[in-house]
Amino acid sequence: MLKILLPMAMLLPTALLSPQKFLWTNTTAHSLLIATLSLQWLLPTYYPHKNLTQWTGIDQISAPLLVLSCWLLPLMIMASQNHLQHEPPTRKRIFITTLITVQPFLILAFSTTELMLFYISFEATLIPTLVLITRWGNQPERLSAGIYLLFYTLISSLPLLVTILYLHTQTGTLHLTMLKLVPPTLTNSWTGLLSGLALLTAFMVKAPLYGLHLWLPKAHVEAPIAGSMLLAALLLKLGGYGIMRVTLLMTPLSTHLHYPFLTLALWGALMTSSICLRQTDLKSLIAYSSVSHMGLVIAASTIQTHWSFSGAMVLMISHGLTSSMLFCLANTNYERTHSRILILTRGLQPLLPLMATWWLLANLTNMALPPTTNLMAELTIMIALFNWSTPTIILTGIATLLTASYTLFMLLMTQRGTLPTHITLIQNSNTREHLLMALHIIPLLLLILKPELISGAPL
Repeated sequence: MLKILLPMAMLLPTALLSPQKFLWTNTTAHSLLIATLSLQWLLPTYYPHKNLTQWTGIDQISAPLLVLSCWLLPLMIMASQNHLQHEPPTRKRIFITTLITVQPFLILAFSTTELMLFYISFEATLIPTLVLITRWGNQPERLSAGIYLLFYTLISSLPLLVTILYLHTQTGTLHLTMLKLVPPTLTNSWTGLLSGLALLTAFMVKAPLYGLHLWLPKAHVEAPIAGSMLLAALLLKLGGYGIMRVTLLMTPLSTHLHYPFLTLALWGALMTSSICLRQTDLKSLIAYSSVSHMGLVIAASTIQTHWSFSGAMVLMISHGLTSSMLFCLANTNYERTHSRILILTRGLQPLLPLMATWWLLANLTNMALPPTTNLMAELTIMIALFNWSTPTIILTGIATLLTASYTLFMLLMTQRGTLPTHITLIQNSNTREHLLMALHIIPLLLLILKPELISGAPL
């Protein structure tokens, strides 16, 4: 743990003290080094926990998410270079510092074995995200987006804190390893039901469940590119990870809790996919597609079978990389045309042919084409749900169909069609952007060769 956390802490002086000329180079290179170091967490082991210290330990569920969060820091720094180039140097340093501060909290949240520490780091990631959105967003609406994000998360996570304290008084410990050994305290009494509801709701808002998702499109649309990548790729995964961790404590989960969440998640996947077909705003479309994908993850983790858990794990990782890549692509369009409206950014393929290739690849992964891990994950989840209850195949099937249709709609709207007359001069795509896209898509394509690294199944 420390050999990642200490270099991560030393990133702060690197960002604050690097000479102006080498600021981007130093921070990107340093965070890339940390990202490559973190790959060792993926090494298979026979122990339930790797690197077990008193408060932190890495098991099969958290290792892939930890590597993902380390991997995305250099990518966020690389993506933000262009829109910060006219800012004064001090502001650039503060921006990079804000990005770096999220990282230790994320690592703590994913690797902790103690519920209270998990709660603290879960809430602490909110602050730098809020700073990113309300300070570096593009429109004045970013303030209302920030308020939405803050209050949704806070109102939902206060019951979580109360329940964690109640659990502590009941069992005398909050260690996950210990809680697996004590008999389950959350029985089918009213107290148990309400505690289970409180535990789940906080993560459902974060994940977001359909119906509690209204903060997400707002926050995504207003956030700068790094904020969008952080939200889509990592903060949503905190919700999914929390659900997987907490449902393991509440065995067996009462059906009163099961059904509403499962129905909402699957119905939400269908609804948000159809909302995507009517979107005019590119970033909002990608944000809604995240809601529908995470709906599958929520549905899978509530039924608690081995298949559904490993499907949810793979989907979280592959969705993290895919949606992050889509936001980067939307951002490259935005930087050139200064508009997110799909009608105003049509027909960019003849102008940026290489970018069109990245668009095609990202969209194909988003709609789960065969050689990608997205397909493997969605199939695993659908089979697990189908095995659990047959009629779910109707909902998941329609959701898949709609996913394919809105993804193709997005691809055709941005790449094909006639060029709008107001686009006269457009700058070329540069190496930095191509490297950014490559670093998103190469891990995705390589992971299908050894998917057990991210499947969360004990090897």
